Parts: sequence; C-alpha cells; structure tokens
Amino acid sequence: MARSARALEEIRRFLDIGAVQVAELDLDGDEAVLRPGPGSPPVTHGEVFVLVRRGGRPVGTLLGRVPEGVDPRAVLVERARAECGPAVFGEPGQPPFTSVVVATRERAGQLARALDSLLAQDHPRFEIVVVDNAPVTSETRELIERKYAERVRYVCEPVPGLAAAHNAGLDAVGGEVVAFTDDDVVADPRWLTELSAPFAADAGLGCCTGLILPARLTTPAQVLLESHGGFAKGFTPRTYDPAHPPGDEPLFPFTAGRFGSGANMAFRTAVLRSVGGFDPATGAGTAARGGDDLYGFVRVLVQGHRLRYTPYALVWHHHRETWRDLETQAYGYGAGLTAYLTAVLVNRPALLPAFLARLPRGLAHARALTAVREAEGGGTPGDHDVRTHPWPRRLSRLQRRGMLYGPAGYVKARRALRATARCETARGAR
Repeated sequence: MARSARALEEIRRFLDIGAVQVAELDLDGDEAVLRPGPGSPPVTHGEVFVLVRRGGRPVGTLLGRVPEGVDPRAVLVERARAECGPAVFGEPGQPPFTSVVVATRERAGQLARALDSLLAQDHPRFEIVVVDNAPVTSETRELIERKYAERVRYVCEPVPGLAAAHNAGLDAVGGEVVAFTDDDVVADPRWLTELSAPFAADAGLGCCTGLILPARLTTPAQVLLESHGGFAKGFTPRTYDPAHPPGDEPLFPFTAGRFGSGANMAFRTAVLRSVGGFDPATGAGTAARGGDDLYGFVRVLVQGHRLRYTPYALVWHHHRETWRDLETQAYGYGAGLTAYLTAVLVNRPALLPAFLARLPRGLAHARALTAVREAEGGGTPGDHDVRTHPWPRRLSRLQRRGMLYGPAGYVKARRALRATARCETARGAR
C-alpha cells in the first residue's frame, strides 16, 4: 500500500471509531447499583465502558453492548457477575495527614471541577495546595479567592514547567504524605485515603501510585487511547522493592512508566525532599516535554525506598479529545521518556554502569514500546490486552522522534533554567 494510501486508511479507521458511554457498577448486595460515570448522562443502549466495584473498590473494567429497548442494568450486571468474581479486601488503615498538590495553568473551569471532587474526599485530615504555574492572567488566583479561599491554599510559581510547579507545592506543604494530581481529573471520594494509607502500613514505602480511568469516551481520540491501555496499570496491587528486583521487570528501575503516572501519585514528603524533589528541567511546559513523574519514581527507588501501586486509589481523567492532541501526546511521551533517563543519569552519574548494563534490553523495550500495535479483534476499552483499533503508524513514528529528541530537549530546558536564574539574580542586584 502506498504511503499516502496507508495514511488515508489510518484516517478513515480513526474517524470510524464511535463514542462509548462510561458507567460504574457496584456489585455489593442483592441490588447491584449502576450509575453513569462522572459528568456522563444516564446509561442507555449502545456500547458502555463499565468500572466494576466490590465493596466500593475497583476490581475490573468491561465493555458491554446494551441492545435497544433492554434494561442496561440487567445486561451489565450479568456480564459483571460472570467476569468479576468475589473479592476480599483488608481495611486501608488510618491514613496520615496528607497534602494534595494540583498544578495548573489557565484552566480555571477544569480546575474547579477537580477541586470540587478533592474537597469531597473521605480522608480524615488533608490540605489542598494549588500551584499556578507561570500565569498570564489572574483567573486562577481569583477563582481560589472567590470560591475556595478557606479550604485551598494558592501558590504562584513563575518558572514554567510541571516539575517546577510540583517543587513549589512540595516546599509549601505540611503533610507527612504529599499527593499530586492534575487539574483535568475527577477524584473518587476514596482516592486520597486509599493512596495515602499504605504509607502508614509500610515505613519503607517512598511512593504510591493509583488507578487512572477515562472520565469520557466521546471522541475517536479518547476511545483509541483507552483501547490501548490509556493510563491504567491494571487491578492487581503490587509493591516494587529495590532490595528484591522483580523478575518480570529486567530493566527495573528504568522502566518507570510501568509504575504509574503523575496524575495519581503520592510520596512520603521527607523522602521526596531528600532526593531534591523533581528535576525542574523535566515535565510539561519545558523543552523536555515530560518525564518529571518518572524521574521522581526512579529517584525514590534507587534511594532504597519501595513503591506501591494500588488500583483502589482512583481518579477519572479527561483524556485529550482530538487527533492533534494525540500527535502532541505521542511526541511528548517519547521525549519525556528519554529526557527523564537523561535527567537521572545527569543527577546520579553513579547509575550509569547499571543503565549501560541494561541498555541492550532497553533498546528492545523502546522498539516494542513504539511498535505499531495491530488489531487482533475482540479488544475494547476495558480489555487492555487485545486491541480493537490499530495504533496509527504516524503516532508510533512521532513517539520515536520524541525519544530521539528527549536528551536534547532536557539540555535545552536546563539552559533555559540557568538563563532564568541569571535574570532573577540580575534583577535582585539592581
């Protein structure tokens, strides 16, 4: 197939992707409860992406098709009972005092939605800090003062970049644990308790990450991303211990993307401060394009602390909506991946021998990561091992280009930070 014809076919397939409803189904008791996902309308006929809960906790996802004229609850409960067996949970325990940091930039409408969900948390003792990153208007500050002044603290960080914003939040918080999330999420009411409680149970825990599911699947871009795994890391809790490297992770700890994502992560505050926080030359808003969360995960692990993933700490994420968004995201993911590796080696040169020893497998991993994922039939959002929709070759190429660019992007970001520091010094000397 000629290159142009292949591109046209990819576009056609992309545009043919239909919307999917989002819902939650709690199987507790005799009367299972079906409700729409956050911000979604009531469930009707058609395809439905369903989060299945037991005891209020997430245990799996499925995609069901509801025929027209049939009760959606009856159809989806039957599927869920067949596919999601009984689950036994321990109590999460008493969570420590926790600080939540939300970095934002000129998105007051989304931020308000996120803050409303954070203020509804069942956590017994927490604080919220909003970091306004390199603002060009006063919209965010005015929102906090007008609507949240008594419940949310406002911090302004003039240096652009997500890592710089997170570091400003880290400096401002008082909690034993500091949690980070984004301004485009809706947090489940149990999110903060489930994310912070593991720190009380394990003194050696340095980081905890949680489950990220789609808030909406209304555009082809959102459905395509989620059908290839989205940000989800599965429904099995797992602890990564540097003293006992996992046998199925030969690149550990350099495959940090397997551990979680920045929209749903928490650190023991003292541990994150001890490693210097996040590298400000990484992250969205810098030339590096991303990688700040991955950098934090690796720095905590190589210092000897454990990292735990828990699917019970849930946030609903508003995925990007357009093809252009996916292109930007694919390139940024590739750039962030190699930028964070560069940052780790620059800041911890002693890790270079271990990295070089893993490099052959690392290159194989990179090829697999960006390989075109072919459709195998039967896959859906909610069934992340089989793909219904082929991953477009253009997105794979963009991710590979981003990976080639990442180290240079990190160097550019460091130079920009030094230039900013010189300007600030010069202003102070006047």
